[in-house]
Amino acid sequence: MSRTRRHFLGGLSTAVAATWVQPLRAAPDPKKDTVIGHGSHRYRVVKEWVPAGQGRHHPILNCHEMVQVKDGRLFMVGDHWDNQMLIFNPDGTILDSWGSAWPGGHGLTLSTENEEEFLLLTDSGLWKSGGGGYRQTGRVTKMDLAGREIFSLSHPMMVGAYEPSMFYNPTETAVAPNGDIYVVDGYGSQFVLRYDRNGRFIQKFGGKDGVPEEQRLNNAHGIAIDTRQGADKATVIVTSRADNCFRRFTLDGKYLGTIAVPGAMVCRPVIAGQEIYAGVCWSKTPEINKLPQNPSGFTVVLDGQDRVVSAPGGTEPVYENGKLKPLQQAERIFDHGHDVCVLDNGDLIVCQWNAFQTYPIKLERV
Repeated sequence: MSRTRRHFLGGLSTAVAATWVQPLRAAPDPKKDTVIGHGSHRYRVVKEWVPAGQGRHHPILNCHEMVQVKDGRLFMVGDHWDNQMLIFNPDGTILDSWGSAWPGGHGLTLSTENEEEFLLLTDSGLWKSGGGGYRQTGRVTKMDLAGREIFSLSHPMMVGAYEPSMFYNPTETAVAPNGDIYVVDGYGSQFVLRYDRNGRFIQKFGGKDGVPEEQRLNNAHGIAIDTRQGADKATVIVTSRADNCFRRFTLDGKYLGTIAVPGAMVCRPVIAGQEIYAGVCWSKTPEINKLPQNPSGFTVVLDGQDRVVSAPGGTEPVYENGKLKPLQQAERIFDHGHDVCVLDNGDLIVCQWNAFQTYPIKLERV
């Protein structure tokens, strides 16, 4: 692996390693052949999807987001100081790892232009581990599948969208049918920033302060473009994680409505077929809430009518008078669900934040 390709940041390994105090240990294992989920979306848990022994050469801290490219490979962004990108086979074998220029690696989006695939990698600018960490400005970088950088999006202050006092710590991106790039500033100032396919700034919308409570973005952690009704009727779905919901907007930022997921601090919406999938980082599970870091996560599946139909690892979804009753963790399968990658056969790969340096968990559809 070349020094150039790995974008080595001098001194980073030493500085970061000094702050790492969390012990390497496995999260509690579920029973063998455990099946979780509800209705037609039930899954067998495969905890050891990644073969044992690969951690020596491909260490991880947090597993943040994952996408699958046309040839079947799975790209996952994380925040280990030696490799922020891991590449897997569908069987869990790690093919490669690279990148050390994105220590706050958080979001990963796949886009296709003229049959060529590209990645949009979001570095939030935040890095936390044990009792250490730091905050700096974030960035979004477009690259090819080999990790060659094409461009980085302009900082919103440089294009007149932000004042100098405003934080910029983006968490995720989405790409519209016309190529426009939408960035959510979920750890910063809570806006959606829109750029064209060439990286030119267009507009910002959303925000938290001065916005009606039912429309605000409160930890705008994830974003997706919903084309299930056709490209000409595409909308933007944005996570408002602290409000346990998704907000829907037009492509030019007009508020349309809210998809409530009470009790579930959902991460990015992942649209596959007619369903929306999401990891849940925390829930209000009474006993688990007392544990350090509140390891109360699970996952959710919403149907084409935006109703939760399954909550793998969580309580069964129940609607009363058209409203979903609060969800919570039912089984300790996951600590903190952070992303869901939906494979072509309907299986899921669940990435976790703060799960004792463990690799993603596979859920096989049954």
